[in-house]
Amino acid sequence: MSKTIDTLYSNPLTQVSAFVFDEAVVNVFPDMIKRSVPGYATIINMIGNLAERYAQADSYCYDLGCSLGAATLAMRHRIQAANCSIIGVDSSEAMIARCEQVIAADSAEIDVALHCTDLCEFPIHNASVAVLNFTLQFIAPEKRQTILRNIYNGLRSNGVLILSEKLAFDDEQHQALMIELHHNFKRANGYSDLEISQKRSAIENVLIPETLAAHRQRLKEAGFASVDVWFQCFNFASIIAIK
Repeated sequence: MSKTIDTLYSNPLTQVSAFVFDEAVVNVFPDMIKRSVPGYATIINMIGNLAERYAQADSYCYDLGCSLGAATLAMRHRIQAANCSIIGVDSSEAMIARCEQVIAADSAEIDVALHCTDLCEFPIHNASVAVLNFTLQFIAPEKRQTILRNIYNGLRSNGVLILSEKLAFDDEQHQALMIELHHNFKRANGYSDLEISQKRSAIENVLIPETLAAHRQRLKEAGFASVDVWFQCFNFASIIAIK
């Protein structure tokens, strides 16, 4: 039986390796996300709500960095547009393999196609909804503009991008406060100081957050006409960008 409780960093490690989305992470991923990302359940639920609002007939909805398919399922159970299907993309073979099982066990009828590939090389076309749910932060900053431009070019008119990210802040005092509040959130969810410290070391050069201003500027430069935050809790936020 797959492990469900995240204890990956519960014991002292001689050397903390860089975080990767491997089988060990896949086994605990739902628990890890629930206990680590404030507001995650709300974001997933609202992705379904937004997909219902913006999905267009005869189009695709993309879950880019789909992991285990939480956003895919949220969209799949809410989309009403005719002949609309979902495309999920993730570069982790372990994630895609488990996501295939999740989708196969789901009862919704909307078609889902999963692809294990580098998001930087995946074409977007005929899209009415695109989701980057805590995905862009794991991609090298110099590649992020190209990805957003690719999404913009592949979206239909009035198509929407939902971009969720961990944020950084220019003000050092506010940055320190948001980190403290986030760590308190993790402690309240049962993580020890050791787990928090070791996870932070593992992810430090893998997850690279940026300021909200940087995200706004990049989305505007990609061509999006409307860019605004719809959700934020501490240093986690979700943005709606409309073409």
